[in-house]
Amino acid sequence: MRAGHLVRRFIGSLWPGGPGREAEEWVTSVLSDREHALWRRMSRVDRRHAAGVAHRVERNLGHEATPPVVAAALLHDVGKVSARLGTYGRVVATVAGMAAGRQMAEAWTQRRGFTRRVGLYLRHAELGADMLALAGSDPLTVTWAREHHRPAEEWTLPTHIATALKDADDD
Repeated sequence: MRAGHLVRRFIGSLWPGGPGREAEEWVTSVLSDREHALWRRMSRVDRRHAAGVAHRVERNLGHEATPPVVAAALLHDVGKVSARLGTYGRVVATVAGMAAGRQMAEAWTQRRGFTRRVGLYLRHAELGADMLALAGSDPLTVTWAREHHRPAEEWTLPTHIATALKDADDD
């Protein structure tokens, strides 16, 4: 992760407001009922961030921003709900993951308390993809949730779609 992205996300997380009413209505029109139920579980800050990502994807891809692509932008971070961490807990989890390596996340999920939640947070891509698959999301949406933190050479989506999603997330 780039430091600039992390700083911007932290500063943005200090303002607790969610997306506006118009954005929420737009999201409702894009997502399936089961995807929308997952969306509603996300924090207001995460929903605001995701709505911005989705709007940038639409702007950049135009007619190629199909509903599964927009859903991927909106729900790529849905797995974070499993960790139930606030802003400062996420900072600790991110630093712990950078220091110990993400490979520790699996072991940490086997622990209890805060350590378990850090592990869940670091595994949010995998957990979110599983949640989306269970909700019946399009395979493209599920795939992006799973792959959005992987290096570009490991992406299985069409390169221009994955690149637009990644660039819009500024991750």
